[in-house]
Amino acid sequence: MKMFCRTDQTCICYLCSVEEHKGHDTVSAAAERTERQRELEERRGNIQQRIQDQEKDVKLLQQEVEAINHSADEAVEDSEKIFTELIRLLQKRSSEVKHHIRSQQEDEVSRVKDVQEKLEQEITELKRKDAELEQLSHTEDHNQFLLNYPSLPALRESTHSSSINIRPLRHFEDVTAAVSELRDTLQDVLRDSWTNISLMVGEVDVLLSEPEPKTRAGFLKYSREITLDPNTAHNNMVLSEGNKKVTWMNQRQSYPSHPDRFTHFIEVLSKESLTGRCYWEVEWSGLGVFVAVAYKNISRAGDGNECRFGYNDKSWAFSYYKKTSKFGHNNIWTAISGPVSSRVGVYLDHRAGILSFYRVSKTMTLIHRVQTRFTEPLHAGVSVFPGGSAKFWKAK
Repeated sequence: MKMFCRTDQTCICYLCSVEEHKGHDTVSAAAERTERQRELEERRGNIQQRIQDQEKDVKLLQQEVEAINHSADEAVEDSEKIFTELIRLLQKRSSEVKHHIRSQQEDEVSRVKDVQEKLEQEITELKRKDAELEQLSHTEDHNQFLLNYPSLPALRESTHSSSINIRPLRHFEDVTAAVSELRDTLQDVLRDSWTNISLMVGEVDVLLSEPEPKTRAGFLKYSREITLDPNTAHNNMVLSEGNKKVTWMNQRQSYPSHPDRFTHFIEVLSKESLTGRCYWEVEWSGLGVFVAVAYKNISRAGDGNECRFGYNDKSWAFSYYKKTSKFGHNNIWTAISGPVSSRVGVYLDHRAGILSFYRVSKTMTLIHRVQTRFTEPLHAGVSVFPGGSAKFWKAK
C-alpha cells in the first residue's frame, strides 16, 4: 500500500495501480504525504494567524470594555457633580426668594402698622375732643356756653386722608406666578435637554452598526409613520388625510398664530421626532418639491435662509424644481443627475449619521447619500410649489 490514487482518494498497492486503478492519477504515498504535509502546514499557518488576529481582537475588546467602564464611571461622577451643583443653585435661589419675600413682608407690615398706629392716636385725640364738645353741649347757661366755646382748640388737619385707599394688589401672588413660570421654563429645558442627553447616551456604540439595506424589503423593516404638525404649516398649506397630505392653496388659511408656524416659506414639519433607523416615502405632484429633515429649533419667522430647508445648518433637503435636482445643507448645493421619480424614499440612520434619498419605483435607486453627525433628533419636512401636493406614506 505504498501508492495513492488521487482519482479515488485512497491508498493502493503497486499491483492495483496497473490493474484496477489503471489510467488513474496515482503517485507514491510518500509523495502524496509530502503534498498533504505542505497543505497541512499552510492550513495550520492560516489557523495560527487567525488565532493571533482574534486574540488581538479579544485584547482590544477587553481594553474597550475597560475604556467603556472608565468613561461611564467618569460620566456618572461628573453628572452627579453637575446635578448637585444645579440642586445647590436652586436651593440658593429658593433661599434668596424666601429671604426677599420675608424682608419685603416686614417692610410692608411695618409701614402699614405705622399708619395704623398714627390713625389710632388720632382717633383717641378725636374721641377726647368729641367728649369735650359733648360736655359743652350740655351746658345750660347760655353765657357760660358762649364763653367756653371760642376757647376750644381747632382740629388739627389729619396726617392721613379721610379714608385709606387700599390698592387692589394681589400681595405676593405674583411672586408665586413668577416662580411657577420659572418651574415651567426649567421643565421645558430639562425635557429638551433630556432628549439630547438620551440621544448622546444612545449614540455610544462601539461596534459598527448594520449596513444600509439594499432592497426595498430591507428598507421596509424600518418603515415609520409620519404625521404633519398643523402648528408648523404655512398659511398657504392645507393638511388632509389624517395630516399625512399637504396641498398648496392660493387662498391663505385662517390658522391661529403659533410660534412654531413657518411665516414666509411654504413649509411644514412632522410631529414625530426621528432617531434610530427610520424609513418613509413621500409622493409628490406639481412643479417641484423639497423633501427634507430638520432640527426642531430651525427658525420659523421671516424670509431669511435660517428658515428655509437646505439653506442652513439645521436642515438637509433634496430639491426638484424646473427639471433640476439638487441636494442642499447649510446653503451648499450639489447637483444631482438622472431621472426623477414622483415618489422619494428617505432612509435615516441617526446614530450612524447617514441620510439617504432614493427614487422609488420597481427598484430602489440612490439619489444622494450624506454622512454627517446629527446632534439632535430630526423632524421630517416638506415644501411644495404652487398647485402642488405631497403625501407621506408608511411604506408596506
